[in-house]
Amino acid sequence: MTATISASALRTIATERAGLDALHQAIGNGLAEPFAAAVEMIRAATGRVIVTGMGKSGHVGRKIAATLASTGTPSYFVHPAEASHGDLGMVQPEDVVIALSWSGEAVELSAIVGYTRRFRVGLIAITANRDSALGREADVPLVLPKAEEACPNGLAPTTSTTMQMALGDALAVALLEARGFSRQDFYVYHPGGKLGAQLKTVATIMHSGERLPVVGETAAMADVVSMITAKGFGCAIVIDADGKLTGVVTDGDLRRKLGSGWGGRLASDVMTRDPRRIAPDALTAEALEMVNRLRVTALIVADADDRPVGLVHVHDLLALGVA
Repeated sequence: MTATISASALRTIATERAGLDALHQAIGNGLAEPFAAAVEMIRAATGRVIVTGMGKSGHVGRKIAATLASTGTPSYFVHPAEASHGDLGMVQPEDVVIALSWSGEAVELSAIVGYTRRFRVGLIAITANRDSALGREADVPLVLPKAEEACPNGLAPTTSTTMQMALGDALAVALLEARGFSRQDFYVYHPGGKLGAQLKTVATIMHSGERLPVVGETAAMADVVSMITAKGFGCAIVIDADGKLTGVVTDGDLRRKLGSGWGGRLASDVMTRDPRRIAPDALTAEALEMVNRLRVTALIVADADDRPVGLVHVHDLLALGVA
């Protein structure tokens, strides 16, 4: 029984992968030009992207709208059946409509398609039938290659919806890249959860100012130990006479290098030179990667002039929920 189920899963994935391969080839064989035209139409629009579709195409359309909205292209989904009962008021002349229908003949789309033609709203079609009602009316028809559905009856939308979603993702990413949408921009739309935590910058969580355990290179070790104890981060940041970062003294340095006593040694004698540092505008996800890779408990935050401006402790990352 398990072997039969596994064979079914492999067959489904292989069939859908074949559809994606066909879509990949289509981009290099005729689909690239209308795809670029669709991206430019959306970029030039001063309104929003309205995504619509019926049935499984509608479910895919909701995902496409959500992906566009979260990556810097204002977008929302309008149900085609509701459109003819008042929701057409959501569509404005400055908008662009993306309509999904594998056959291109979904009757529920007629109202919103007709509305776009009447009020000269840009219409992009995602369909497998160029000569369908939707394909003929669209300003930019994105014609998907014919592909076999993974459903053994050839009926349930499977491969077709996978291809629709992939093309929608391609549109969203192309628009994201064209607009120069950054990680910081992404955080604006994703402030919650672990993803939001990872997209925060180090500057937003670092300890700074009076909380920093900073000592000079000529500080006596008694003063260094006192600073480490007072600030509670398990380390002291060492700076030179110009205020630039030159080293760090950690609890481990104290154990390894002071076994025979302090002996009048200074911070510069004990410190680890050229410690790893991170920039204030780096993401907390990057800080977590460094902490794990370097096996350290704290990172020094330094500005462009290599002056220490903050410190991030592993406990800060854990409390934020990055890990």
